[in-house]
Amino acid sequence: MLSIDSLQVTYGGAVEAVRGVTMEVPDGTVVAVLGSNGAGKSTLLRTISGTLRLHRGRVDAGEVRFEGQTLTGRDPGQIVRQGIVQVPEGRRIFGRLTVEENLRAGGMGNRDRAAKAKARERVFDLFPVLKERNTQRGGLLSGGEQQMLAIGRALMASPKLLLLDEPSLGLAPRIIGQIGEVIGEINRQGTSVLLVEQNATMALGVADLAYVLDVGKVSLSGAAAELARTDEVQRLYLGHGEAAVTEQVSRGPRRTLSRWTA
Repeated sequence: MLSIDSLQVTYGGAVEAVRGVTMEVPDGTVVAVLGSNGAGKSTLLRTISGTLRLHRGRVDAGEVRFEGQTLTGRDPGQIVRQGIVQVPEGRRIFGRLTVEENLRAGGMGNRDRAAKAKARERVFDLFPVLKERNTQRGGLLSGGEQQMLAIGRALMASPKLLLLDEPSLGLAPRIIGQIGEVIGEINRQGTSVLLVEQNATMALGVADLAYVLDVGKVSLSGAAAELARTDEVQRLYLGHGEAAVTEQVSRGPRRTLSRWTA
């Protein structure tokens, strides 16, 4: 589905953020990208979504292809129409708009009314609390509810590939577990996911494949379950404080997600 080949990205023509990264997101999978701050994770997503130039970044070498077509040089709108939608770090919902208005904004590029209605139904099925808060302003939602709204807004575009940038950021462990469940269910419903995440326990619990970025390069890659057992990942990313989250992340039958608090 998505392939990245020998990608090199710089900012301002001087700061090298991504150095020869090669990776793939096969159709129907969840792929996690792990790494510390400054490893190049967000730069990778910006390159895929076409927003890199907005951050004064530039692709110096390599290529990103989606379903056989190059994404390099395309603007964000074109990439969304191809089926790739990003949920940015920090949620960035429209705080003054209601839940319903945020969802409408997410579906603006889709002219098929039936498809939009189906997407809206999907969002409310995944996040019943958003249906309850439909007329409430986004800025009054809890942190967990805002993250659900950000994901729901992206799903209104009916993406083939969903890009998630640090969806667990600033959330309580219980909510992080629920985020993992939702990602798994979105994938089971047919949407591939590229998950950039610092919470390795949640990410590896829901992912099929994983890559570890270190200073802009891929240092480890493979099946998520196998990487979770390696000494390096255990030592660097899987702290004992996150152990409780593992029990909450499951690729089994979805539980009803009826209550979201931060």
